Amino acid sequence: MLISKGILSSSGMIPTFTSLTRNVSNKSKTAIVMMNMGGPQKIEQVYDYLHNIMTDRDMIQLPFAQDHMGKWIAKRRTPEVQKKYSEIGGGSPILDWTNKQGELLCQKLNEVLPNYGPYKHYVAFRYVNPFTKDAFQEIKKDGVKQVVLFSQYPQYSCATSGSSYNAIYNYLKDNDEMKDLKISVIDRWSSHPLLVKCFANLIQEELQKVSEKNRKDTIILFSAHSLPLKAVNRGDPYPSEVGTTVNLVMNELKYCNPYQLVWQSKVGPLPWLGPFTDEAIEGYVKQGKKSFIVVPIAFVNEHIETLHELDIEYCKELAEKVGVEEIRRVPAPNIQPLFISALADIVKTHFENNIPVSRKFLNQCPHCINSNCYNSKKWYKSVARF
Repeated sequence: MLISKGILSSSGMIPTFTSLTRNVSNKSKTAIVMMNMGGPQKIEQVYDYLHNIMTDRDMIQLPFAQDHMGKWIAKRRTPEVQKKYSEIGGGSPILDWTNKQGELLCQKLNEVLPNYGPYKHYVAFRYVNPFTKDAFQEIKKDGVKQVVLFSQYPQYSCATSGSSYNAIYNYLKDNDEMKDLKISVIDRWSSHPLLVKCFANLIQEELQKVSEKNRKDTIILFSAHSLPLKAVNRGDPYPSEVGTTVNLVMNELKYCNPYQLVWQSKVGPLPWLGPFTDEAIEGYVKQGKKSFIVVPIAFVNEHIETLHELDIEYCKELAEKVGVEEIRRVPAPNIQPLFISALADIVKTHFENNIPVSRKFLNQCPHCINSNCYNSKKWYKSVARF
């Protein structure tokens, strides 16, 4: 029997947050800018979304003529990706989840760190609206002067967090109207104990739903977005930081089950970091393994890569094809109370430590040749302050 957790189960497909308060007071003292890749809310946005990704040299380095090749790739992939979004309800729920997370985070911060409040969250997506400029135009309108740039990727990668920070640098570096902003940076939080405990609790809940005969031998597959090996060899810290989260979660679980870190969402023909999630499932089935729990360890909310790639392509279609007996997918943290407490504690500790930008963030990868990255980090070093 196939048991799949995800798209039509309690993790939900698209949340309906229709009455967000958004902490709309113009008297807010501190802006929490929540940075992520984003996702198209409508089918009509898919091409622009893909085009923005494929022409971003921080995200993907095509061998030549990136603007032209990126446009061609985006156009070619659009129908396939539109079909996937139609199968999860017609758009990505990531903006709704991020807004709800931001709302609850600011409520929590007003309780635990009132001296820097009131707080208001702003969403800065990289490839679809609301973009960086949208967030900062709203900050300007609200007159907020203290800004925390809070990456919503727990594990840092130059292609994800790095691209978002570079986009903010490019928008603000010559913007005299916003030169008085007090900017600080939260760039990674892969080892935060409450994040670890949140994932551990979610895994334990799914393990209890596995049949007793399979529970002890169920393999926990920690699935994270892969990275081109070229980026790994350049020194991108992402693989090691994902591994850190995995090891801490398993330590919290007292290594109760066999487990493996696997990688998903490979794009294009170049070599990427493996083993890949789908191939790992196939390989384990050939070894006689019957039961799996899939954990989206690098994702903090539901979106196309959990709701379609994991739930439909792997936990449903692939599992049926290769003869998996039981497979469950752990939901992303979304608005779990423990996860919201983690976000609040990260911001609180950030202020209490009085370190506006970490030295790790300011240090480039050993083989980095990206001048935009160099200039961006130099700029953050000069402007970051409380």
